[in-house]
Amino acid sequence: MNSSKKERIQLSDHFTFGRLLTFTFPSMVMMVFTSIYSIVDGFFVSNFAGKTPFAAINLIMPVFMILGTFGFMIGTGGTAVVAITLGQGRKKDANRYFSMLVYTVAVFGFLSAVLGQFILPSTARLLGAEGQMLDYCVLYGRILLCSLPFFMLQNVFQAFFVTAEKPRLGLLSTVLAGCMNIVLDALLVGVFRFGLTGAAVATAMAEITGGLFPIIYFSRKNDSLLKLGKTSFMPAILGRACINGMAEFMNNVAMSVVTILYNLQLIRLAGEDGVAAYGVIMYVSFIFVAVFIGYSMGSAPLVGYNYGAGNTDELKNLFRKSLLILASGGILMVIISEAMAAPFSYIYTGYDDGLYAMTLRAFRIFSLGYVLSGINIYTPAFLAALGKGPQSALLSFLRALILQGLFVLVLPEFFGLDGVWSASVCTEIAAALLAALFLIRNNKEIHYIR
Repeated sequence: MNSSKKERIQLSDHFTFGRLLTFTFPSMVMMVFTSIYSIVDGFFVSNFAGKTPFAAINLIMPVFMILGTFGFMIGTGGTAVVAITLGQGRKKDANRYFSMLVYTVAVFGFLSAVLGQFILPSTARLLGAEGQMLDYCVLYGRILLCSLPFFMLQNVFQAFFVTAEKPRLGLLSTVLAGCMNIVLDALLVGVFRFGLTGAAVATAMAEITGGLFPIIYFSRKNDSLLKLGKTSFMPAILGRACINGMAEFMNNVAMSVVTILYNLQLIRLAGEDGVAAYGVIMYVSFIFVAVFIGYSMGSAPLVGYNYGAGNTDELKNLFRKSLLILASGGILMVIISEAMAAPFSYIYTGYDDGLYAMTLRAFRIFSLGYVLSGINIYTPAFLAALGKGPQSALLSFLRALILQGLFVLVLPEFFGLDGVWSASVCTEIAAALLAALFLIRNNKEIHYIR
C-alpha cells in the first residue's frame, strides 16, 4: 500500500520528460478512444452498408460534436478553476465546484437531447441532406440523441479524472466504452447487418457506459482528490469555468462549423464522393488531433496547480518540455501519415477505385499540417490553465473558425479540390504565428519562458 502511494504522481511533483509523458499518457489514450466512436462506425458502415450511409454519418456528426462540446468546455474550464483552488489548499471548495459543474452538464445534456429530437430533420436539411441521405441522417441522429447527456458527462470527466490524480482510472473508463463500441459495431453491423441503425446503437451504448462509470465512482467514497456531493448553483464559478473553457468550446464548435463548410464545398465540387473522402481524412485526423488534445488536457491541471501555488520554476519547466514534446510529435505524425496514406485510404474506400484515388491525394496534402497542429492546440489550453480564458478563446476562434473558414472558402476558387485539402495546412501556419504572439505577450506578466 505504501509503495503504491510512492509511485502515484501528484500535481505538486517536479516533472521530467518521462514523468510528464507518464502523467499525460492516460489523457491522450482517453481522447483517442473517444474518437474511436465515429471512426469505428464509419469503417463498418462504409464497408457493410455503402457510401451513402457513410456520407450521412459524416454530414450529421458535426452537430453532435457541437452539442458534446459543452462537456469539453466545462471539463477544461472547470479543471482550471478546481486545480487552482486545490493549489490554494481549499479542498472543500474544490469539491463543491466540481459537483456543481458536473450536475450542470447533466441537466444541460438532458434538455439538449429533448430539443434535438424536434429540430434534427430541419438541421439535416440545412446541412445539404436530401432524399435517402436525409433519412439516414435523421435515423442515426435520433438514436445518438438518446445518449447525448452521457456523452457530455464523459467529456467533462476526462479532464476531472486528471485533476483528481486518477488519470489511469479515466483511461480505463474510456477504453471500456471504446472497446464496447468496437465489439457492438462488429456484431450489429458486421455480423447481423443492421447497418446504420446497428452503428448508432453501438455508439449510444458505449457513450452511456463512458458517462455512467465516472458518476458511480465519484459519487462513492474514493481515494482521489474529488468527490461528488452536496453543492449549490454558483453562477460565478460556472461563469469562470465557461470563460476558461471557452477556448475548448470555440475550438470544437469551430471545427464542426468548418467541417460543415468543407462538406458544402465538397458536395459542390465532387458530390457524395468528396464528402466520403473528407470523412476518411477526418477519421485519421481525429486520432492524431486527439493525442494533442489529450496531452493538453492532461498537462493543464499541472499548469493550473503550479500557477495557483506560485511555483514559477515548475511552470517554466512544464512549458519548455511541452513545446519540445509537441514539436517532436508533430513531425512524427507527418511521417506516419505520409507513409500510411495508401493503406489508411484503402481500408475505407478500397471498394471504389475513383474514391480511393481522391482520398489518397487528399490525405497526402492534408496531413502536412500536423507538424504545427500540436503546438497550436496546446497554446490555448496552456493559457486557459493560467486563467486567461478570453485570450485562449480568441486564439482558438481565430485558428479553428476564422482562418480555416477563410481558407476553405477562398482556396478552392483558385485550386479546386486541392484548395480544399490544403486549407488546413495554410491554417496551421498562420495559427502558429498567432500562437507565438500570444505566448510572448503573456510571458511579460507570468514569466514562463526562460
